[in-house]
Amino acid sequence: MFPPFPEEKAASVLAEILKGLSAGKIFLRRKARPSEERKNLSVMLGVLVCEDSGGTEVRLAAVSGNAWSLSFSGGEKSQIQILIVPPVVSADKIAGALSKNDDEIHRLTERLNELKELKSKNLLLNESTDCGKKSLSEIDSEFTLLEEKRRNLCDQSLRKVLELYEFFCIDGKTRTISEICRSYNRGKLPPTGTGDCTAPRLFDFAFRNGLRPLSLAETRLGSQVPVEPLCLVPPCDARCAIVLPSMLGIKILYRDEHIIVVDKESGLLSVPGRGPDKQDCVVARVRRLFPSCIEQPAVHRLDMETSGIMVLAFTKEAHRNLNRQFEEGRVKKEYVALLDGNLPKMKIEMHGVMELYFRLDVDNRPHQIWDSEHGKKAVTEWQVLGVERYTAPDGSVRNVTRVLFKPHTGRTHQLRLASSDSHGFGVPIVGDTLYGSCAEGERLMLHAQRISFAHPNSGERLEFFCPAEF
Repeated sequence: MFPPFPEEKAASVLAEILKGLSAGKIFLRRKARPSEERKNLSVMLGVLVCEDSGGTEVRLAAVSGNAWSLSFSGGEKSQIQILIVPPVVSADKIAGALSKNDDEIHRLTERLNELKELKSKNLLLNESTDCGKKSLSEIDSEFTLLEEKRRNLCDQSLRKVLELYEFFCIDGKTRTISEICRSYNRGKLPPTGTGDCTAPRLFDFAFRNGLRPLSLAETRLGSQVPVEPLCLVPPCDARCAIVLPSMLGIKILYRDEHIIVVDKESGLLSVPGRGPDKQDCVVARVRRLFPSCIEQPAVHRLDMETSGIMVLAFTKEAHRNLNRQFEEGRVKKEYVALLDGNLPKMKIEMHGVMELYFRLDVDNRPHQIWDSEHGKKAVTEWQVLGVERYTAPDGSVRNVTRVLFKPHTGRTHQLRLASSDSHGFGVPIVGDTLYGSCAEGERLMLHAQRISFAHPNSGERLEFFCPAEF
């Protein structure tokens, strides 16, 4: 994932720590004996520079996992002025959660290894060598049965461990990993060790203690501590990319001093609405993370129910430049949608461009209606990607059509109308609450997956791609 905050300040602290490690003034000690499968893995070292409510800078450091600890000699600690952040969950609590199934998992692992060796011998000798005269099919059958049993026990243990993790987030709420996975991992179990990375640990501590993050930097430490050059690594995709968007409020695809590009979740407003219940939005969340951002950073919007890529500006100059690019049609966008029907069966062409004319239905806001005389022209290019089976939240299955949309204009509800209106395809997007139907637990199956534009400062052409979750 992309580093959520600038790295420079934190990187300078990391460099000080590495020098202290090399000089023997800072100590990285192993607290637990490594398991066989993890003994050669590296450890992550991270620094988060924050400021407290009075504007005083606070430096936090952490190492990943529970097996290592970082400590300072008295003089070094006072010189660097840094707080060591402990694990979110202690090793003792994790061991307690694992203890119920641990012996049985080890026993099954030993037997599975025996079966692997036995099968290897049988294949080599082309005969039964086990005293019990086990055939290859019997070995395979026992192996499959025991492997499934071990997998179920491991999943049980992982769930028990995950129940221990509760992260303090930027909005002041705490969320368990299970809650987070429902939103950011399609409800699936995350990898082992999720929650033990340095970045979630540092942010949890910062938010619990009312600190505002300014800079984050991480490096990987192997058997030898590198001093020069310092090699920075971003938060990991496997674990941090699940946890951090929920903790920070947004999933950051790119960020520099001029712009930020985020992946907006379905159900979140792009900009504030009317009333106190409609203030939570992408703009509010970006400004909460980056208070120095301009008051209105959004340069375009996505419907609340639409997910996908959104670009915002940190400065007025960047905002003006990007606005101009949108007005002049120099920003290229691409969406993917699931339409509630079989378009090829309806004799709709596989590729084409449509021109439609819509205006606001003043008696039924925010709906748009066809008006060839007073409506604004909406130009949409489409490509039918294929027909597939869609499983609804109630378990029913039906055919839907996956369509790629390239809007050449930026009208309100343009793609929803291109799909649902009789002047377009006459087939609504799945989950469309305005122009179709939406079952309980369903979302609008429309996602802004690609955008390209010129960087407002450098002029370099940038392109971002973020695939849909459906």
